[in-house]
Amino acid sequence: MAETETLESSPHPPQLSDDNPTGNEDQDMLDADKSAKDSDSDSQSDSDSDSEDDAHQNTQIQALKTELLNNPSNYDTHVQYIKALRKQGDIQKLRQAREAMSAIFPLSSEMWQEWTKDEISLSSGLDALPTIEKLFDCGVSDYLSVALWCDYLSFVQEHDQSVRTLSAAGISKARNLFERALVATGLHVAEGSRIWELYREFEQAIFLTIDETDADSREQEVQRIRNLFHRQLSVPLADLCSTLLTYKAWEAEQGANIDVDSSNLDGLSPQVASSYQKSLDMMNARTHLENQISHKVAPESERLQHFMDYLKFEQSLGDPARIQILYERAIAEFPISSELWLDYTHYMDKTLKTSSLVRDIYKRASRNCPWVGELWVRYLLSLERGRASEDELSAVFEKSLQCTFSSFEEYLDIFLTRVDGLRRRLSLLTSGAESSNLDYIIIRETFQRASDYLSPHLKNTESFLRMYRYWARLESTLGKDLVAARGVWERLLKISGSVLEVWQGYIAMESEMGNINEARSLFKRCYSKRFPGTGSEDICNSWIRFEREYGALDNFDLAVKKVTPRLEELQLFKLQEAKHVSVSADDGDNSSRKNVREKRKPVSNLIEEQSPAKRHKDKAKNVKIISEDGEGHTKEPVKVNNKKPDVAASKSVSGSKKENKDVASGKPQQYNDQCTAFVSNLNLKATHDDIRRFFSDVGGVVAIRILTDKFTGKSRGLAYVDFSDDKHLAAAVAKNKQTLLGKRVSIAKSDPKGRKKGNAAPGTSLRQGDNADQTTESSKSDSKNSAEGSEDGFEPFSHHRASNIQLKGKNTFAMPRAVRPLGWVDKDKPKPKESDSVEDENPKSNDEFRKMFIKS
Repeated sequence: MAETETLESSPHPPQLSDDNPTGNEDQDMLDADKSAKDSDSDSQSDSDSDSEDDAHQNTQIQALKTELLNNPSNYDTHVQYIKALRKQGDIQKLRQAREAMSAIFPLSSEMWQEWTKDEISLSSGLDALPTIEKLFDCGVSDYLSVALWCDYLSFVQEHDQSVRTLSAAGISKARNLFERALVATGLHVAEGSRIWELYREFEQAIFLTIDETDADSREQEVQRIRNLFHRQLSVPLADLCSTLLTYKAWEAEQGANIDVDSSNLDGLSPQVASSYQKSLDMMNARTHLENQISHKVAPESERLQHFMDYLKFEQSLGDPARIQILYERAIAEFPISSELWLDYTHYMDKTLKTSSLVRDIYKRASRNCPWVGELWVRYLLSLERGRASEDELSAVFEKSLQCTFSSFEEYLDIFLTRVDGLRRRLSLLTSGAESSNLDYIIIRETFQRASDYLSPHLKNTESFLRMYRYWARLESTLGKDLVAARGVWERLLKISGSVLEVWQGYIAMESEMGNINEARSLFKRCYSKRFPGTGSEDICNSWIRFEREYGALDNFDLAVKKVTPRLEELQLFKLQEAKHVSVSADDGDNSSRKNVREKRKPVSNLIEEQSPAKRHKDKAKNVKIISEDGEGHTKEPVKVNNKKPDVAASKSVSGSKKENKDVASGKPQQYNDQCTAFVSNLNLKATHDDIRRFFSDVGGVVAIRILTDKFTGKSRGLAYVDFSDDKHLAAAVAKNKQTLLGKRVSIAKSDPKGRKKGNAAPGTSLRQGDNADQTTESSKSDSKNSAEGSEDGFEPFSHHRASNIQLKGKNTFAMPRAVRPLGWVDKDKPKPKESDSVEDENPKSNDEFRKMFIKS
């Protein structure tokens, strides 16, 4: 069969020649077979390609369906699924997919147009008419769409037999539909004239069907068409001038003497001319605003702002119908703008309040922006104002709880709004103003649900406490159940018992109800608890005030007896805290005070001034520093010999296991003083972990030592941090004045050897906590043998004092001659310039003194 089809369709069928009657039939048959096989191959290739496309399409549809089952709130997946099914042509599944999406989301006007066209092409007969009309009704209620309204009107005129035949019922139905369309779109400045034109065309079609002998009916229809023209000319629309010319031409057809080619108002009635001029002025005032919102290429934020400016302009004029239709135009452009919906609903609440139109707008707002809790709150209030049924209120409330909000406070606001409405309605029932089967148990269940859901997230917040206080009050007043009210407070104590306001609220309820003994027992339960800040003192003082106002003298004495020790304990603790803060502040200013002492004292090493007995006593004392591992180690005072003292070998705090082993074995612990940072103004609660985390971005931390008070053992706000090298130390010093646990810490490089060669660090000593890294190096003395002869290895006091003295000013000739020979000059020190103002500070020789006296 394939061969026959191929041969018949071949443009050059095999022919027999005169010389060869056989015509080489074998060759011809081979050619025919080859052609047939090629055709079969092409058909098979097309079939395979279609099969692959179908398989890919089916796989895609199945994947989208699975995704929707897992996440039915995915808008984009719904759109892709509908497109795939429409391409496949499965009308039944396509219809189900559209219905499923429409139940969750509003559809765009384009999607509604596609849906209605598909249904119209597939349906026929009167049975399909109500279904498609219902689709149009749903579509025009989602968003404002002039195009969809035009499709709706055209469909009814074409497919509704009563309208098509212009029966009385059909005409009435069409006119009602046209009036609905005008209410929805007639004030649309840019596109509203399309509906007006369709309406006039329908009426003109009716006019043509009226018999010429029926003058009354014809005149009545002419007047109806004229009224439509007058109504349209009084509305500021984009093509207002062309509408005027059309009207004049129509009036000329009716026999009026009027210039149809001119746009002037000659020949028109004064009322029509006045209305037209007014609408023209209104249109001219809006032209620039219409041009701004019509720029589709502008950024969305800019276009939205243009709409908001336009709305402010309309609101200043105060026409609610025009303002509403402009809101609808903006919503159609920006359907998920929460700012726009909030503004829209707020305006409608002020303008119409209890109208069913406001409730419909809130319903649409909650479908477009379900993640905005404030919209749901306003929605519930709008339903309550409109006297909605309990079933409708409950349905909206349950739907709101299925949404995802940005904060738990929004959920709480919705719960409380629901409770407010129930309380108001139940109060009316109690007073006999209404009758219903509403019961207080619904309020209790609502509070219970709110507590179960929100307590893990809001348990210590003021809003959560406010909800429980509200709950307890309703239990005692509206529910008439004091036991239940106390149960509410006891439940809250289990959740947030560390919050002072919870106890105060519970006590306030009992006091207001006159339950003095119950309130007193609550004071006894909580007065000894620790509350943050001054809460503990507040609750103690509140108990005393309570007994003074409500209790007998014995009760007052008992309260004072219980509270006084607690207040003293709190006061002592406060003083200790203040002392620690003061010590930390003093240590933070240590360097400035040392500079002051340096100016007043001629020597810097306090150890040298002590008597030998005192030095032996200090030598026997152990200095304790808490290391990073939490263990304390002791350290002997450093002896100053004829060599520089090894300060690094004197440190005894371990920051690692190796250092602990050194301490246990008696080996001196080695630290690199050049890589140690001194940290001051620390928070007294700062731990080793806090300091290590603070320097985590720097790295290289080897050990951390926090200096503590020898009496209390608490931190003094000072610490030493050893780093592995100078690079890490420099990075650590760069963090100076940064905040650690709420305090700006000071960080500097530890300089135990003094700031200048040969000079001890001023004001240093071996007091506990200060000597960990601040033991100063004694200056080299020229009298080495004298130092070696000292019993404790210290230099003689007088000689050491002479080598460290720093006298400033111009009276340097009074410097003791035992320091250096007269005429001694430091060759390493650069000679001062002649312009220096301190040139007389160098010691002068006897010859120089003589010259001075001779000159004088």
